[in-house]
Amino acid sequence: MTTRVLITDDSGLARKQLARSLPESINAEVTFAENGEVAIQQLKANEFDVMFLDLTMPVLDGYETLEAMRQHGLTVPVYVVSGDIQPKAQARVMELGAKAFVQKPVSPKQLEDILEPFKSDAASAAPKAEPVASTMRVGRREMYLEVVNVAMGRAADSLARFFDVFVHMPLPQVNVFEVSELTMTIRHLANNDNMSGICQGFSGEGLAGEALMLISDSSMKELLQILDYPDDGSVDNELEVLVDVSNVLISAFLSGLGEQAGLVFAQSYPAIIGQHLAVDKLVDGMRGTWKRTVTIEVSYAIGDTNIKCDLLLLLVDESLPLLDAKLAYLLDEE
Repeated sequence: MTTRVLITDDSGLARKQLARSLPESINAEVTFAENGEVAIQQLKANEFDVMFLDLTMPVLDGYETLEAMRQHGLTVPVYVVSGDIQPKAQARVMELGAKAFVQKPVSPKQLEDILEPFKSDAASAAPKAEPVASTMRVGRREMYLEVVNVAMGRAADSLARFFDVFVHMPLPQVNVFEVSELTMTIRHLANNDNMSGICQGFSGEGLAGEALMLISDSSMKELLQILDYPDDGSVDNELEVLVDVSNVLISAFLSGLGEQAGLVFAQSYPAIIGQHLAVDKLVDGMRGTWKRTVTIEVSYAIGDTNIKCDLLLLLVDESLPLLDAKLAYLLDEE
């Protein structure tokens, strides 16, 4: 007898990590789904003993998958495994029927505890299920995307707790940009609105880069309406919000990245690169700062509002070999 496990995650690296961390004692027979739609198809066609589910996915995300399972009467036990660790996210998945929430990256010990009920039957099982993780190949970009997924979850959690809101987790983008392409991306993010931006350098053990946070004027106006900042003229509230949001997002994101890479980042003093500037003027102020970069792009949205905050991490080329070396353990075969 085997334990039939369905792992649903858009990240090939996350699927591989989870599969190879499953305890041998359960004799797992693993099936993969790259999004919730595929998972629903698998659940309708096959029987499973347990399902592991990511939240941030294209097509059908984790929340939509849980809702669809309820609609179709699919009752397999679901454990949500996600980098989105906001309290409201955890509460929401439990309301939708998940058995438990597990923070990425999941540890083998956590999986042993979760799968304890399957051990007694599976321990004497024969023949052994074929391990699937050893046959999977994961590339460098997938490695970066999964590491970014965990880091942006830390940042979203910090932002959610700071402002007592729910922050929607986006699908991150990782690209290599020339400066001209970077400015085009910023123009696209601005969407013809005036922007305010903060730039902050960071470094750690030879890895260096700059973080850029952008908030449109329309988002800033709505953000101020939901916050309880003093309105007595004693402070520049818009500047305070800009600095507070950048401190929360950038620090938490770098902390999440550093935890996975075994790095501690030092951050320079944040520099305001513009308030209420047309995007072309904001871009003009950046010229000469960057050349060719690996750009991590994350757009956060606050629930039940039109507020959007864009975070870009710009890593210089020279830093990449070190980052690759620090993260190589994620790709190691076991």
